[in-house]
Amino acid sequence: MDPTELLSYLAEGLVDDPEQVEVERFEERDGTVILELAVGVDDYGKVIGRGGRTAHALRTVVKAAATGEGQRVLLDIVD
Repeated sequence: MDPTELLSYLAEGLVDDPEQVEVERFEERDGTVILELAVGVDDYGKVIGRGGRTAHALRTVVKAAATGEGQRVLLDIVD
């Protein structure tokens, strides 16, 4: 599964308003893919989690999916 689609799927499952989930993909010159995740204002706490645990888990799963495709991926959670 594409890391962008995977991140979108996981984030939509975590939040109360899945229609506000947006994932933007940017590619750096060195081939690194940056995924920017934006959610509704009331849902940032759910995506970040207590102590950042949920955000860390999302980053781990997305990186693992990207490694299977030979990519390097970074995840940013933006407002």
